[in-house]
Amino acid sequence: MQQCCKAVKAGACVFTHRWVDALVSIHGSKSLACVAEQFIARTTDLHFVTKSSAREIPLGEQNIGVAAHGGFQVLGNARCWRKHHGSEPTCLGFGNESLNASPHVLKTTAALRRTLDDADDVRTCRHGTGRGAEQYNRKKNKMATGADHGLKRIVWKRIQDTIITDCRKSDVWKILILDPFTTKLLSTCCKMSDLMLEKITIVEDLYKKREPVPEMKAIYFMSPTTTCVDAFIADFKPKPKYKAAYVYFTDYCPDDLFNNMKRSCATYIRVCKEINLSFMPQEAQVFTCNNPGAFQSIYSPHSRDKTKTLETLADQLVTLCATLDEYPGIRYKKDGNMENAKAFAELVDKKLARHYELEEDSKKKEKTQAQLLIVDRGFDPVSPILHELTYQAMAYDLIDIQSDTYKYKAKDKSEKQALLNEDDLLWVKLRHKHIADVSELIRKLVKEISANKKQPDAKITISSLAEMMKKMPSFRKQVTEKTIHLQLAEDCMHHFSNNVEKLCKAEQDLALGSDVEGVKVKDSMRTLLPVLLHPYSTHDKIRAVLLYIFSVNGTTEENLNKLIQHVKIEEDQEFILNWKELGVPIITSPSFFSRKTSRRNRSQDETYNLSRWTPVIKDVMEDAVENKLDTKEWPHQSECPAAWNGSGAVSARQKQKNSAADERRTGSRLIVFVLGGISHSEMRCAYEVTQAVKSCEVIIGSSHILTPTSLLNDIKTLSKAPMETFTIEEKA
Repeated sequence: MQQCCKAVKAGACVFTHRWVDALVSIHGSKSLACVAEQFIARTTDLHFVTKSSAREIPLGEQNIGVAAHGGFQVLGNARCWRKHHGSEPTCLGFGNESLNASPHVLKTTAALRRTLDDADDVRTCRHGTGRGAEQYNRKKNKMATGADHGLKRIVWKRIQDTIITDCRKSDVWKILILDPFTTKLLSTCCKMSDLMLEKITIVEDLYKKREPVPEMKAIYFMSPTTTCVDAFIADFKPKPKYKAAYVYFTDYCPDDLFNNMKRSCATYIRVCKEINLSFMPQEAQVFTCNNPGAFQSIYSPHSRDKTKTLETLADQLVTLCATLDEYPGIRYKKDGNMENAKAFAELVDKKLARHYELEEDSKKKEKTQAQLLIVDRGFDPVSPILHELTYQAMAYDLIDIQSDTYKYKAKDKSEKQALLNEDDLLWVKLRHKHIADVSELIRKLVKEISANKKQPDAKITISSLAEMMKKMPSFRKQVTEKTIHLQLAEDCMHHFSNNVEKLCKAEQDLALGSDVEGVKVKDSMRTLLPVLLHPYSTHDKIRAVLLYIFSVNGTTEENLNKLIQHVKIEEDQEFILNWKELGVPIITSPSFFSRKTSRRNRSQDETYNLSRWTPVIKDVMEDAVENKLDTKEWPHQSECPAAWNGSGAVSARQKQKNSAADERRTGSRLIVFVLGGISHSEMRCAYEVTQAVKSCEVIIGSSHILTPTSLLNDIKTLSKAPMETFTIEEKA
């Protein structure tokens, strides 16, 4: 045991006896504890072990002896390696050899420690019976985050049904190799501890230098790009780093890359699949394409890759539909100024049709009970600019939260950080609530915890002491979660009381065109002037000026110049002028199509005075599920089934069935895709509409998630020409 606990190579962490004991209890071998010790190195960013010494670890050779094959095995809707006989490809399968993997990614050493601490009792009885084994099986059937619904669970199941199912029959330890995209994808729904349960000893970076481990097999989960394929081939040429390769692509692999792999290293490949997972499940009902650069590519007048970017986004959206097993009808928002939504809808429609034509089923897939709505970012410029007072939107606007990580100082002045994701159930509970409700609720919870912490003066027995010890990890976790959110809520309220509170009233009046009493704002400039005269930050003033311009549907050039001078942004006027690239009128012009749209009357809704604005996308979602979208404003790119609407009603022309409403309740989906980014307030709307309309699940996605600051920075850079690149060759 002491030998196992010795420090390992530089960069690796030293495991405590508790870690080693936990791992030994799982695998029954101290050498395997050394594997964990050497390969799960502490990483503070993301999540790779780049130095391995697997050859020094006795792993056992009894199951590593599989003859090489010149083809590969595929299942389901995946293409197979071809051995051409004439023009027809043949799919070759090779016995029972398979891999045993689980799609979990190393988070950080601290995260893994918590996982092992919480699950030691479950893992020690992995092969047993009784209550412990039942707990293990229940956990294994759920996604790693603990959520029992949503996109993350669906993605997890998809990976289970492909990568893991393929490899359940082998007891051989393996290496998992990922590119940056698949690392991020797996880390949204998986943990390293689960990888180890599936005999994955190491998680490595495809692009980094790695030591060869010729006696082990490698699983490659990667994007179908030239860079990834070249890195894969380099692992087997001129000398193979691994005994065999099991290759999984996130999406369709182009024929040239496919053939290149075939020519270069077909001998080493056992399995190759395209598993249709090239989107990022951010939350239960939110996805992105992990492509913030798409904004510049789509809207910049200097863009050279707009078509390619739209093609890539369309491919990613198709994989979302495939993962959900949906073939939706497609509609788009007609815009007199921009054609992006229409062009993108056509692309998605063609690619969806092509995808389902490639199905191995002889039956052609019919349209499912789903709608896909496509809108351009310029459709609602107000929502991503307003100061929001719901917890998640407010935190991401006012606090510097990068990669969902909140950094703060504890009472002892030490630097701490917390991950704001769906593993934190308190975050899930609070994120869409108003900050006033959040502050009150957190204080109540902290008081409850403090009260529970006090033990009664009853006689302490061994059994009661044991019960207290069992509850301690759970107690510590609860206290930590509540402390984090108490600190975050206080940070938000600090910003609010300093500046935001006074700004919000003017912003709400400008956005809605009416005040708290419902009286119409007759002169928007009078509402704006107090903001300009107050010493707010330049960014806050720019946001207020933009809201004024949006409220009057564009202003005169003379008036705009005065506003720019008043805010003192003569050198940064692109923050305002470049909105025209999104089709938003900044300077009044007869050539611009009026953007004023009719809004739902929400005057009777209970709301806070400083949170009266509702994102336009919520009106669209509600109209869609009630089948009220105007066909002139929302043309059909492809028809939806006539009988479907999100409220669960059945057309009079359709034969009534007792179970029709129930079927729709479990199967109806509305998918909304916003070109150019979505705001946190728009993400919230998907949950609110789903909650209100039980018969339809609303899923929203985009190229990326934006904040007011990131959007303004993107807007500013639209007018910048791309930098020219060139290479200087040195002569010998």
